[in-house]
Amino acid sequence: MRPLEGVRVLEVAMYGFVPSAGAVLADWGADVVKVEHAVNGDPQRGLRQTGSFKVEGDPNPNIEHANRGKRSIGLDLSTPEGREVLLELARRADVFLTSFLPGHRRKFGIDVDDIREVNPKAVYARGSALGPRGVESERGGYDMTAFWARGATAASITPAGSEGLINPPAPAYGDTISGTNLAGGIAAALFRRERTGEPSVVDVSLLSSGLWAMGHGIALSLHLDRAWQAPPLGTHGSTANPLSGLYRTADDRHISFVMLQPAKFWADVCRHIDRPDLIDDPRFTTGELIAANTAQAVEILREVIASRTLPEWTERFATLAGPWAPVQDSLQVGADPQVRANDYLLKAGELELVANPVQFDVTAPDLAPAPEFAAQTEEILLELGLDWERIIELKTAGAVT
Repeated sequence: MRPLEGVRVLEVAMYGFVPSAGAVLADWGADVVKVEHAVNGDPQRGLRQTGSFKVEGDPNPNIEHANRGKRSIGLDLSTPEGREVLLELARRADVFLTSFLPGHRRKFGIDVDDIREVNPKAVYARGSALGPRGVESERGGYDMTAFWARGATAASITPAGSEGLINPPAPAYGDTISGTNLAGGIAAALFRRERTGEPSVVDVSLLSSGLWAMGHGIALSLHLDRAWQAPPLGTHGSTANPLSGLYRTADDRHISFVMLQPAKFWADVCRHIDRPDLIDDPRFTTGELIAANTAQAVEILREVIASRTLPEWTERFATLAGPWAPVQDSLQVGADPQVRANDYLLKAGELELVANPVQFDVTAPDLAPAPEFAAQTEEILLELGLDWERIIELKTAGAVT
């Protein structure tokens, strides 16, 4: 049994951030009903071009990633009948999950007090761009603006002197991280309600998640009164540790070493690269000497590691004691045997999707595909006790899809 089996989530959200929280909750076993605009659906459904990636036909990974495992109902919240259906769904929900801005929550009558009026025990969870307080709390935003740019990642990852700024590495990058944060907050709120009977209002913003992701660097910056700066591209990772940085291989791939105690691992690395002579080299016999002669050690390691391909080094480094990893792109991770062994990529209908990062009892979640737009509208209405005559009336009025 999955940990959230029996939990009902009503999601009134669109795009990537808050729906990705719903996807995680669905992975954990919750019954997530996704409310979409009665005619247009979630605008994310229309996203077919992302950079150089163009998706033709269905399934669409842009919608599947953040909406797998849900059920979809099409509602027009601007009609009295549509809002009536929504409140009836809210009455039965454990969690009300929304990305709507404060003004729109008030307009459609779905703010905290509105939902609590019909369901005093509902956990009310909202995702925002910039947080629930402050002069900008009513403003919207996306992960590029609130998470990446304003949250310090863009400036911190872009080397000085670069033209422009480095963009996020993939679509919905900050959305997905923030959504997972929101799902965790919801789970904690459900635990609190189970223990105390008290519901919570859960808030996560793209800005708060961006700061959290940069938390270590921001703490250092504030303590030392100095902004975090990215090193120039192509530089070794550390000025005092040759075993913490990137090395290019013969096939133009890279290896990442992160051995924070170089004296502990130096001899083992030397043996694995067939340079045992470096073990007793007077420049590298202690941690202090390794730090002092990092530049020389880096040049030696660069030359040696550039002499073999990544597959050759992968075989050799299988027994290496210190932490290392191949640098992989978004396609290469699909062939990583460790990724496959842990079921971090799973089939959901026709697509392979990344599983959420949490596993319970060493078991991967069962992923189901995202619903087609409004595909479960009648099913959900029948569960509310509506008969077919009433459902047809709602459809005729345009309140439901």
